[in-house]
Amino acid sequence: MQAPSPVLFRIGSFAVYWYGVLIVTGATLAAYLTSRLSRRNGHDPEIAWNMLIVCLFAGVLGARAYHVIDEWAYYRQNLDQILGLQMQGFGIFGAVGGGALGLWLYCRHQKLRFLEWTDYVAPGLLLAQAIGRWGNFFNQELYGYPTDLPWGVYIDPDHRLEQFMTYEYFHPTFLYESLLCFVGFLILIYLARNWQKSRRYGDIFFLYFIIYPIIRYFTEFQRPDAWIIAGMPTAQWISIICVLFFTSVLIIRRKLNRPTMVYVPGTPWQPPAPQEAPAEEKK
Repeated sequence: MQAPSPVLFRIGSFAVYWYGVLIVTGATLAAYLTSRLSRRNGHDPEIAWNMLIVCLFAGVLGARAYHVIDEWAYYRQNLDQILGLQMQGFGIFGAVGGGALGLWLYCRHQKLRFLEWTDYVAPGLLLAQAIGRWGNFFNQELYGYPTDLPWGVYIDPDHRLEQFMTYEYFHPTFLYESLLCFVGFLILIYLARNWQKSRRYGDIFFLYFIIYPIIRYFTEFQRPDAWIIAGMPTAQWISIICVLFFTSVLIIRRKLNRPTMVYVPGTPWQPPAPQEAPAEEKK
């Protein structure tokens, strides 16, 4: 049995990796969906494409930072590989955090409403994750425990965990997460297009932080290589905190009932115009 190659093709010493192609593909589709959703509310669709570069760069840095912290015992002995181009080792929570920071900076610079734009971005983000997870298949990572089920994936000896060297087939954890992310995408894109009554700016984004953490919490049970803190995978701790926090945010925002939070379909938010000084102060 031959395992998949992480390299799509080579030109001399230059290699193009499947993981990189899938990340860019997912990000491009996410930007397309963002442009479509924002255009329905009167925005210039080009904003989403300009935003893509900032968010993608910040997301990759965040994803890489999360992974390096997770695997610091290895990287402190191999510092030259922290910023390597092998396209292996990215953490989704780090990617989302970095991408959100990039989005906030872009919105602040362009005078756009951050929470409005997070709603446009959130559905495409889950779709991008569903696509990007297939990079783990080509890298032979994010697999689960050994299995004899028909859909088990072959992992070559170089990529097996030491305790599983005698096994060949493993649960495709990446596949489970990919399929669940696609279901989550369908839920969010439906809500983004149809939910109007009682909706607040940022609600779709906050729901992302409930839906994906639930997905991640359960898929972590099929992660024998998970980063553990206090006897439980770190991603499960993060997932629990996200679900509790963002569920509380959704509830509290409705009790506050501030008019500026209420979603207005078909109308792009504009920053308030600066107040003109009284006539006597101009003299």
